[in-house]
Amino acid sequence: MTTLDESAGTAAAVGAGGKAPVIEISDVWKLHKLGDEVVKALIAAELTVMPGEFVCLMGPSGSGKSTLLNIIGGLDRPTKGSVKIAGKDTALLTESQYAALRHDTIGFIFQSYNLIPFLSAVENVELPLMFEPYDRKMLRKRAVELLELVGLGHRINHQPTKMSGGEQQRTAIARSLISNPTLVLADEPTANLDHRTGETVVRMLRDLCSTMGVTVVASTHDPTVADEASRVVRMKDGQIVN
Repeated sequence: MTTLDESAGTAAAVGAGGKAPVIEISDVWKLHKLGDEVVKALIAAELTVMPGEFVCLMGPSGSGKSTLLNIIGGLDRPTKGSVKIAGKDTALLTESQYAALRHDTIGFIFQSYNLIPFLSAVENVELPLMFEPYDRKMLRKRAVELLELVGLGHRINHQPTKMSGGEQQRTAIARSLISNPTLVLADEPTANLDHRTGETVVRMLRDLCSTMGVTVVASTHDPTVADEASRVVRMKDGQIVN
């Protein structure tokens, strides 16, 4: 039976010493064909992200930031260009190998939380590993610890419908960490939150970098996220402009 500590080994090794980039993107394009027109969603993107960075992708709607985030997370493939995650060239991976890389290396935080409404907070956090051969008691223990980490130790048995938006997003943050990822990707993590709650969530993301060594890349319109990030990457019309 696999233990949670064992599953963390590969992810931790990637960032050891803070030397190898977690993300290496070179000349990445994403083109969509709409009738006779070719839409350039991403144009010659270049980006390197090191372990422990909190990088904010900022830009207006249609700037390409969500496309870039989806390509980093393996939810979409580039039309051309090189994408390396944790040192692995994703172009050389089969779909099953890519799925395994996402599972072991990347945690996702979605704008709409994507929690299962009939499951409790702790069950939602466990969900990514629920059907794998982990020790059930150890899995529950880690899920509870993660909820305590995000200040929800008193809400572990509450369903999402009985939680505020901020509590749901903090539950989603805990869920993103259950497999000990090297990289966490957050898509508009404060979009559905009031300003004060958004600030709390962003500080939690920042603290993941400083205290746990997790690399965070977030796409956002929110200047609060940019204020807490270690680096801001601005995008416009499918291009990285700084």
